[in-house]
Amino acid sequence: MTDSIPKIRLRGLRKSFGAKVVLDGIDLDVMPGTSLVVIGGSGSGKSVLLKCIIGLIEPDSGAIEIDGRDIATLSSYEKAQARARIGMLFQAGALFDSLPVWENVVFGLLAQRKLTRREGREHAAEYLAQVGLAASVGDLSPAELSGGMQKRVALARAIAARPDMLFFDEPTTGLDPIMGAVIDGLIVDCVKKLGSTAVAITHDMASAKRIGDTAAMIHKGRIIWNGPAAALMDSGNPEVDQFTHGRREGPIQMELRR
Repeated sequence: MTDSIPKIRLRGLRKSFGAKVVLDGIDLDVMPGTSLVVIGGSGSGKSVLLKCIIGLIEPDSGAIEIDGRDIATLSSYEKAQARARIGMLFQAGALFDSLPVWENVVFGLLAQRKLTRREGREHAAEYLAQVGLAASVGDLSPAELSGGMQKRVALARAIAARPDMLFFDEPTTGLDPIMGAVIDGLIVDCVKKLGSTAVAITHDMASAKRIGDTAAMIHKGRIIWNGPAAALMDSGNPEVDQFTHGRREGPIQMELRR
């Protein structure tokens, strides 16, 4: 693979649920070692897009390429190998309440028998340290952690297998502005340290500018703008400008359920 080949390439991606068209022909490239932020309103298709890429939802049509290979053409074994290279930070953390923190961090590695339990504790301590948590936190249960600490643990789990692709689903949701900035900083540090390619979805503009190299906006199932994340607040696109500045009036109108 060369740097001229996108790490992730989407072409004509479509997904509907009944009569509801959620993705309506998505074209998008994410280059190796870069971070893409996808923004858009509630129900715009951001989460469905992410789930299609990581294989939780099967698109109706279109191509998803990883390192130039269409994943639809891969064998079951090859698909499993591709997914093993993915780390995911879920919006609500998705920690297992019944397991101590250290087991949460290395859950995937223990399940795949890549580590013994003793090795797992040591491995967990290493990645907890990378997100600013002491090894002693590993013996706590998720219920004993604050929301910010839970996000840190979830991030430690996402990077524990040293994935070359990382996905973040609304990483700052539910956090105060300071903790949100802390989590964003940790995300940037972890992505750079691993040399991973990252995709994040968010509606937090401060977060988008902090963690994204590039950005794209999805509206009515289509990508209506993409460019440098630094240009989000001054894109020149009426829909993007309305969204990023939180303006009530503009081309985007809230749809009422009937």
